[in-house]
Amino acid sequence: MTKDDMAMVAMEIVAYSGDARTKYLDAMEAIMNDEFDKAEALIKEGDDLILDAHNQQTELITKEASGESLEIGFLTVHAQDHLMTAMLLSDMDKRMLKAMKKKAGK
Repeated sequence: MTKDDMAMVAMEIVAYSGDARTKYLDAMEAIMNDEFDKAEALIKEGDDLILDAHNQQTELITKEASGESLEIGFLTVHAQDHLMTAMLLSDMDKRMLKAMKKKAGK
């Protein structure tokens, strides 16, 4: 995999993760406004985007595991940071949604 190929994969991870982060933040806002159905839909959209990002990450892991030499640069590290942050936000949203629905008796 060339350096340019790595950069493209990293940018895809950043893009998918960034879009997911936006969905999760919008979901958090919906949760705080007791708009639980809207929040659930936004979380689902975010999860779908995270799956796309994760698939790109898995492609890199598979290549490295099969012995291909990959040049890991700052952009790749940045992409991983975006992905992990979005995944954490997903977990937080889901826990917050559960707690707020319980509090609202739903």
